[in-house]
Amino acid sequence: MADDTESRRTLAEGAARQLANATKTRAQWGGITPRWLVPLLQWTPVEAGIFRLNRVKETRGATAASSLDVECSPPRDRDPDLPETFVDYEEQPREYFLNAVTTVLDVQTRVSDLYSHPFDQVQEQLRLLIEKVKERQEGELINNPEYGLLANAAPPMRLSTRTGAPTPDDLDELISKVWKEPCFFLAHPRAIAAFGRECTRRGVPPPTVTMFGSPFVTWRGLPLVPSDKVPLDAAGKSKILLLRTGEKKQGVVGLFQPGVPGEVTPSLSVRFMGINRKAIASYLISLYCSLAVLTEDALGVLDDVDVGKYHNYADTYHEQA
Repeated sequence: MADDTESRRTLAEGAARQLANATKTRAQWGGITPRWLVPLLQWTPVEAGIFRLNRVKETRGATAASSLDVECSPPRDRDPDLPETFVDYEEQPREYFLNAVTTVLDVQTRVSDLYSHPFDQVQEQLRLLIEKVKERQEGELINNPEYGLLANAAPPMRLSTRTGAPTPDDLDELISKVWKEPCFFLAHPRAIAAFGRECTRRGVPPPTVTMFGSPFVTWRGLPLVPSDKVPLDAAGKSKILLLRTGEKKQGVVGLFQPGVPGEVTPSLSVRFMGINRKAIASYLISLYCSLAVLTEDALGVLDDVDVGKYHNYADTYHEQA
């Protein structure tokens, strides 16, 4: 039997590849999400990492109709005494302190010196770790036990689904809680899919709207924004949130401090920590943030959202007449 090299009259592809340059990509990480919550919030700068939320006393459940200290003009030919009053403030307002999401990157200098073409190893490591820090930031904005959205929803602003699956009726009820200029729903992607199934069953498919170049399902004109940081337990139960945002609307605001040392983006800093005796260079990555719900009616939560319910449709067909 003849040797392959003797029978071949052209250069083998495997050998030719040794002289070819492969086109390489950056390191791809499937954990990166769009993180829509961050750009949808209004971010308020703070000084010294402290935000004091001043509120008026006894505002729970107050409405314009119950403001008895303000009256209309008296009837003609009458001269009654006008009501006298003042607006009192909380004497011990809540203060929010910026939370730090941090990590330390270690890079062997020999690796960064020798293997940084075409991609700088330090910059690639920083890029991926910054993405992980930002993913954690969104998770903290939703789930942090001190300042997260779920921990700061007032009891009167929470309700449960009627049948488990998120129906249009449930979302309408949530809108009735946050009726003063609501901005968007926030839900796990599977909760949005479950809501879509309920709409399909009722013959009212929800329309879509394009934001940031991507389509979003809407209900009553409000987009349902997906985030996998909204909790989904092992039993298939999740939550749907509805937010009003912005300081002018007395809504939900994000908190950050501009001008931190080593800032690369607002409130995100990267600082070189030096090289140790093992030739390992260290970089400190810090992201400072928090969140405040200015008034209780700016945030509503729909609890007990079952994402595992599916409907059986008849699969019978009729022949054309």
